[in-house]
Amino acid sequence: MKLAEPKSWSTDSVSERPSTRGPLRPFVRWAGGKSRLLPRILPHVPDRIENYFEPFLGGGAVFLAVNDRVAGHAFLADLNEHLVAAWVAMRDHQDELKSLLEWYQDRDSKDFYYEVRAASPAGLIDRAARFLYLNGVSWNHLWRENSKTGAMNVPWGDRSFKGFDSSTYEALRVALERTVIRASDFREVLADAQGGDFVYLDPPYLPIYSRPDVEKEPTSKFNKYTAKTFEQPDLEDLARICEHLTERGVAWVMSNRDTEYVRELFSGADIVSFTTHRSLGAQSKRQVEAPQSPEAIVIGRF
Repeated sequence: MKLAEPKSWSTDSVSERPSTRGPLRPFVRWAGGKSRLLPRILPHVPDRIENYFEPFLGGGAVFLAVNDRVAGHAFLADLNEHLVAAWVAMRDHQDELKSLLEWYQDRDSKDFYYEVRAASPAGLIDRAARFLYLNGVSWNHLWRENSKTGAMNVPWGDRSFKGFDSSTYEALRVALERTVIRASDFREVLADAQGGDFVYLDPPYLPIYSRPDVEKEPTSKFNKYTAKTFEQPDLEDLARICEHLTERGVAWVMSNRDTEYVRELFSGADIVSFTTHRSLGAQSKRQVEAPQSPEAIVIGRF
């Protein structure tokens, strides 16, 4: 089922953007979300943006924080179609979505969670409600998909589903009025960015390997949000695209792990390095990295 606008990124039906808007909190809990890092990221975002592009949307913390800087449209995308369905439903179908989420809330339990996890609804709104329910009560709010079947496989998180209050629905309705949202690869999304636009990139971080030249057993990984993982060739493609963005006069900022390889790929950009806290609760014993890990903000240089 088509989740949003066609590949032309049509904006014909998008209404005028209100002139002011306050910062919003993400309505989706997403591994690797950038809410805590906003004070580090936002100073590098232009005060005025013509069009905004974010091809690794996730919880959308940066978009929700800067949407009042956007004069034109926000083009939002992610490869996870369940996540995209939730964003589209929150924009276009709030009444139906709210009713379904209240139905989930009334039936919420451990057994119900596993029933919902095993289901495969076809309609956009049904898929969106299922996603938001599972995201709300899964272990550590994680969404992880089996690489062979694409099925969500995170266990129950032993928490109650809270849903959303009316002020959240209204704030998101306003914030999403001039957005174009679709499930798409970053290569397609970034093809249309031009001078005056701004691109924020938060790709899945590549795994850290304990012995890169000998064994490929990662000590940590954050690239399992969809059945199709983000791998080294994808990051290399992204680096080449960022060079083209700079040549076209497009401002861009990327969040990533601070590694020698990232610095090599993005050697033409400015890099701000710092350490950030990683939650060990979201990692298995074979995926643990240090609680304080090196983070990089990569900034396109003009």
